[in-house]
Amino acid sequence: MVMGIDIRNRMAKRAAEEIADGMVVNLGIGIPSLVANHIPTSFNVMFHAENGILGMDKSPQKGLEDPLLCNAAGLPVTIKPGASFFDSATAFGMIRSGYIDMTILGGLEVSEQGDLANWIVPGKRVPGIGGAMELAKKAKKVIVVMNHTSKKGEPKILKECRFPLTAKACVDMIITDMAVIHRTEQGLILSEVMAPHTVEDVIQLTEAPLLVPDSIRIVKDCREENGDEQGNRVKKTN
Repeated sequence: MVMGIDIRNRMAKRAAEEIADGMVVNLGIGIPSLVANHIPTSFNVMFHAENGILGMDKSPQKGLEDPLLCNAAGLPVTIKPGASFFDSATAFGMIRSGYIDMTILGGLEVSEQGDLANWIVPGKRVPGIGGAMELAKKAKKVIVVMNHTSKKGEPKILKECRFPLTAKACVDMIITDMAVIHRTEQGLILSEVMAPHTVEDVIQLTEAPLLVPDSIRIVKDCREENGDEQGNRVKKTN
């Protein structure tokens, strides 16, 4: 199933809620790259890219792209005042030295222990693991944004990852088209559900066991034009 841009933007907007003013944040390829479009203009957030940029800003308007200015995925970006440029060695040095407050990555699978698989599907050719391994282990907070299920409708939040791992026990939070899940010492906690899905839908399509609190935030359907952006809180059903 191809995910619509509205759903992807809703996920990116929810991820943006986790970013605080003054943070240094690295955005992965795909849905994470949309997060910069949802940061309040009053925030001074410096987005980092492995190809050597600190200070990326929102995506450029169509027709105003600078062919010499792109992120690590080769997609056009803009920069904000105070941005800086450097080589990839320096960019990775920043990651490995622990200067990245948060990374928001795409994912293929996440386990209940917080293991992440996001760099290769067995049998398919890829250029390499890239910067995901360093980011997953060295960023202070790791958020994974991905579809809740595969194209075949199979769960992607599993008891154990089946694909080759990027890193172990690294994921702090998972945001999908169906739910928001936090990893804690007690296990995976279902904290939010994306309407029109229900708690029961999420549990059914999640292989890993979920802890369900008494009160869960329900995030409005992206098709509701005048909905409450903060969502409503409802009690779980037995």
